[in-house]
Amino acid sequence: MNLVDVTVYYLEMLAPTGRVVPPPCEGLAVERVAFPAVTYYRKLYDAVGRDYHWLSRRKLSDEQLAEILNDPLSEVLVLKVDGADAGFAELDARQPQDVELVQFGLMPDFMGQGLGRWFLQQTIDHVWSKRPDRFWLHTCTLDHSAALPMYEQAGFLRYKEEQIRREL
Repeated sequence: MNLVDVTVYYLEMLAPTGRVVPPPCEGLAVERVAFPAVTYYRKLYDAVGRDYHWLSRRKLSDEQLAEILNDPLSEVLVLKVDGADAGFAELDARQPQDVELVQFGLMPDFMGQGLGRWFLQQTIDHVWSKRPDRFWLHTCTLDHSAALPMYEQAGFLRYKEEQIRREL
């Protein structure tokens, strides 16, 4: 097993910021995918997370993953660019008044165009429309180098940091 040292950053937002991010191009949409098929979700997850060693959902059986995806308090939002899947966000509201951004990212072909900032703001606005007390996430040093700065620019504040050893 290949283990590496990783810094995990925990961030939270306790109120909406009112930030507005204009769309960087035409043809953008965010679609809520109700109860996505496991195969579709795994396709999104792999396309977005492959280069960043995302493992959490790959370790789950199809049945375990389906249980999460079929929970009415879990949501998957898909970024569409001219109708094509470009990225996704997974939200978990199973803890009362708390929403976690479990997964967030773009497919490699869609990076570097300002889509991430816009999609993150759309996701933030969607979450705050539900009036939680807190919106939180974690990211780490294995994620894209722009992830942590983007979350902080969007208004998330660090509240915890830890060092772990993680398998690749």
